[in-house]
Amino acid sequence: MAVDSQSRATTLDVEGLVNMAWAGKIRVPRFQRSFRWSWEDVRRLFDSIVQGYPIGSLLLWTRSAPAQRLQLGELRIDAPADSAAFWVVDGQQRITSLANALHPEGRKDRRFALAYDLRTETFVRTPAGKDPLVIPLPVLFNLQELLKWFSANPGISEYVDKASAITRRLRQFQVPAYEVSQDDPTVLQDIFDRMNNYGKRLSRAEIFSALNAQEEDGKLTIDRIAENIDRDLGFGAIDGNTVLQAVLARRGTDVKRDIRHEFAAPDDEGGDAAFAAGEEALRRAVTFLQQECSVPHFTMLAYRYLLVPLARLFAHYPDLDARNRRLLRRWYWRAAVAGPQQFKAGTGDAARLLCTKVRTDDLSASIQGLLDLVEQKNPSLPRLQGFATNQAATKIVLCSWWAAEPRSPETGEPYQIADLADVLRDQATARDAVRYLIPSRQVPKRYRPEAANRVLMPALSVDSEEVGGLLLRQPTEDMTWWPAMLRSHALTGDIVAHLRKGEVGEALTMRQHLLATSLDSFLERMCEWRFEDTPPLFDLLIEDEDEGDDADY
Repeated sequence: MAVDSQSRATTLDVEGLVNMAWAGKIRVPRFQRSFRWSWEDVRRLFDSIVQGYPIGSLLLWTRSAPAQRLQLGELRIDAPADSAAFWVVDGQQRITSLANALHPEGRKDRRFALAYDLRTETFVRTPAGKDPLVIPLPVLFNLQELLKWFSANPGISEYVDKASAITRRLRQFQVPAYEVSQDDPTVLQDIFDRMNNYGKRLSRAEIFSALNAQEEDGKLTIDRIAENIDRDLGFGAIDGNTVLQAVLARRGTDVKRDIRHEFAAPDDEGGDAAFAAGEEALRRAVTFLQQECSVPHFTMLAYRYLLVPLARLFAHYPDLDARNRRLLRRWYWRAAVAGPQQFKAGTGDAARLLCTKVRTDDLSASIQGLLDLVEQKNPSLPRLQGFATNQAATKIVLCSWWAAEPRSPETGEPYQIADLADVLRDQATARDAVRYLIPSRQVPKRYRPEAANRVLMPALSVDSEEVGGLLLRQPTEDMTWWPAMLRSHALTGDIVAHLRKGEVGEALTMRQHLLATSLDSFLERMCEWRFEDTPPLFDLLIEDEDEGDDADY
């Protein structure tokens, strides 16, 4: 049957679209990508709507859907059974953004926390405090709530018409949609295949999820594994391909193998068991990195491929003894310092090569094999020039700063992983957890690329511009923690004195030297290059042969 015999083009206004989403009329198939947009992407979507620009069309598959509890972005929706639900084939990011940014619950996720500034006529982040002229989107979208807002703030009555006009534009904006209404699943497969091959190609993890899609609630998926680990450990969102490789690594060393028939063998454990065991192994690997390697967050992992052999090892050896854990820490940091150049094939085959060293029948041989791959006599250490949070060298630097247990200049308390997880929730790098000691424009150009003007402070109530003033203020008598706080950020009395005098160059030169010394000390402690990599003592013991009753003791 031809597709166009049971399909139609239509338009949906934003008001009707989000109401359907909130009611559970719109469903997202398991094979779809997880939500990938950033706050800026969501802002641009709403700006385009207000400007009257096209935002692209939706492709919806009309078919039945069971009653279930849905999660759409930050929203949890109790959806009833529906004989003609809309399943999103194309447009998930836009629908999720609209449904969350316009709903009061959605703004709990920072990506959807938008407001409209009536002064500048722009969409901005929802402010922490209340500003009558900055209206949160859920209020702006709801006419009754908007009237209550202006009633509570009579001093801004001249803006009523402007706000009402924006409300109308949001609610009445027309989104083109194409509805396919066939029961034949091969039609959806054909559309899915064409979109994958003629548009932006899906990742390997997304293809794997599509091949093993499960619509039942509670079923583990690649995305759900990443979400569970992030929620429980605050490690951030591990990318889908790394999760997939970790799941595959437990089952075999070739993590680049053909995945089309991964669970096809009659005696195979099946996808559910594989996902559950893979998540547990990945969880142990992440815990090891956080607790023993000073790698608190995924954005500070030097190379993501290093997580894969760790997952394979913890899958087969969940309870490592202290000696092997220490050796494994050496391996991680030596591998991080050496980088992918140690592998002739580069990062593409690095995970596969490392996994071949992890044997299922010999723990010591596995760890020794990993160490042999990264043996270096004169390792080239990362430097502090060219500070960029998307670079491996800077990620290593940030881990060394985290190991120093940085403290808040507001409370004196050491920062926790939860502080990082909160500020880096939707970020691909650790940039938002790093602040300038002195505003960059006040720093001579030669010092700007260096690490010396940065501090790791994930949680502060002040803007980045005010960090310097916060650190340079005179502490009160009850702030006995102040010296320890300064030391945790590699700030000495002399450095602070230079900064107070405005001698920025001198202060940053001193701090750069101190940071370099601290980094070298951190890597020496983690890599232990000068130590012998001998296995645990119990692995070296050789049992005596049985010499009978006449043995000479």
